[in-house]
Amino acid sequence: MSGKMTVVEGSYAVAHSVKVCRPNVISAYPITPQTHIVEDLSQFMADGKIPNCEYINVESEFSALSALVGASAAGARTYSSTSSQGLELMHEVLFNASGMRLPIVMTVVNRAVSAPISIWNDHQDSISQRDTGWIQLYAENIQEMSDMTAQSFKIAEDKDVMLPAMVCMDGFILSHVFEPVILLEQELTDEFLPTYDPEHVLDTRNPLSFGTFADPSAYTEFRYLQQKGMDVALGKIEKAAEDFKTIFGRYYGGLIEPYMAEDAEILLMAMGSVVGTIKDVIDKARSQGIKVGLIKVRTFRPFPVEVIRSAVSDAAIVVTLDKNISIGLNEGALFTEVKSCLYNSDINVPVMGFMLGHGGRDIPMSTIQMIIDKAAQAIKSGIKVESEYADLRGELL
Repeated sequence: MSGKMTVVEGSYAVAHSVKVCRPNVISAYPITPQTHIVEDLSQFMADGKIPNCEYINVESEFSALSALVGASAAGARTYSSTSSQGLELMHEVLFNASGMRLPIVMTVVNRAVSAPISIWNDHQDSISQRDTGWIQLYAENIQEMSDMTAQSFKIAEDKDVMLPAMVCMDGFILSHVFEPVILLEQELTDEFLPTYDPEHVLDTRNPLSFGTFADPSAYTEFRYLQQKGMDVALGKIEKAAEDFKTIFGRYYGGLIEPYMAEDAEILLMAMGSVVGTIKDVIDKARSQGIKVGLIKVRTFRPFPVEVIRSAVSDAAIVVTLDKNISIGLNEGALFTEVKSCLYNSDINVPVMGFMLGHGGRDIPMSTIQMIIDKAAQAIKSGIKVESEYADLRGELL
């Protein structure tokens, strides 16, 4: 494994990874808990540590992403970072960036959305943007977040993909925590990530249009080609993970990461930092003879349908843990996606869904154990409640 381990804040590790990826244009607006990332990048710029790069200060997140749309269309490697309401303010421009096939990379430091106001973590912000055409990757820990940042540039800028990417990390839980990390080395990063060389750019000598008008005779095909780019991205994400392993010696499993899943009767599925807690509970449950395992979903968009079908085919029950909710459906997004990918397949595995951790509510090991106990009971007597809150406080209702 390459590099020397050092203890740094999660936000610093991300900023360092962006730095060694040699961006040409950075634009962002500060918002808690994303702020430390852009502060560190701003300091790198002031110290002259990011050559051939321009940092564009703006008055809002809408303007930050708009600036990067122009910069990316002009051929620049571009980066931004945001959270919560900042990401929601970008909503219109997210569609534009994807529809114009611009490989912007953005760190989303996941935070609950208003109202009521919360600065703490859940996944509602990024999940609410899942249909905007952006690749979405979710990190378990700081090391994975640091490494996935470099991988995301390679994936997004691939000529067969050319789609923007969000790399998501849990606010405060990862962004403000100090952990031992091996920071990316410049020489190895240069070997892993080639210079961005787009085929089509804004050029007065060769004029062309981005985001042009499309009438009904052509619009559908634009959306079809975006989806084809997402389909290709599935393989490119796995390839980037393998290439990263070859150069840096670290590997996270590509689209998903199974943990004690091969013989599991109860198979939990989750994204983000809660995975670390789940692994600890699984270790304890295994020592007691309970056959429980985990599928960590690293890639939410594109959703790895075939990989998940294969991973869950031998389980007695699948249980999703979502730090988000679809209001009106009373389900978490991962629960909905897993049910969808199993429907009309030849895999007849029951699925239960639990929503938890909203607005930064702690997810202790006891909550995970309760979920495992309910899943074990469902195997015996059937699922009584398909989707429910795992940590609802009845005394507040």
